[in-house]
Amino acid sequence: MIVLNGGSSSGKSGIARCLQAVLPDPWLTLGVDTLIDAMPAAVDEGIEFAGDGGVSVGSGFRQLEDAWMAGVAAMVRAGARVIIDDAFLGGAASQRRWRDALDGLDVLWVGVRCDGVVAAGREMARGDRVTGMAEAQAEVVHRGVVYDFEVDTGVNEALACAREIAARVLTAGAGSPAVE
Repeated sequence: MIVLNGGSSSGKSGIARCLQAVLPDPWLTLGVDTLIDAMPAAVDEGIEFAGDGGVSVGSGFRQLEDAWMAGVAAMVRAGARVIIDDAFLGGAASQRRWRDALDGLDVLWVGVRCDGVVAAGREMARGDRVTGMAEAQAEVVHRGVVYDFEVDTGVNEALACAREIAARVLTAGAGSPAVE
């Protein structure tokens, strides 16, 4: 299993797609956006996007996210290879929640870094994000998070980053189905 953590517009989704192309076995890509898109519009204490790019999540979101994380872990335990595309808004606390859900699984933790100004430019070009989200998340998602490996999409293209990550996966064995 591979967990990609980085701010909005940092390049995680592009890296995940490239990883699917360069890794020798089939890998599923699931992201926090997948979870958000799957949620009903009316979740009590769900997720809110502020006009300045801020994001706040409530207990209703956390409850559904916990169930989703447990489901992802079950898929990996059943033999699926999974790439997670996430933004740890809570920094180390967010990673702790994933670590708890993935306990006993082989995981490669990858920090996807990108200068906030570069990410903001990508955000503007995409046009599907609240302005300010990329710059607000560029550093906060990495606070206290421990990685096995980091890449910088402001310096390298997604394919180059994916190739670096794939080399780590292939030498470390991350993503092999868990042995129970």
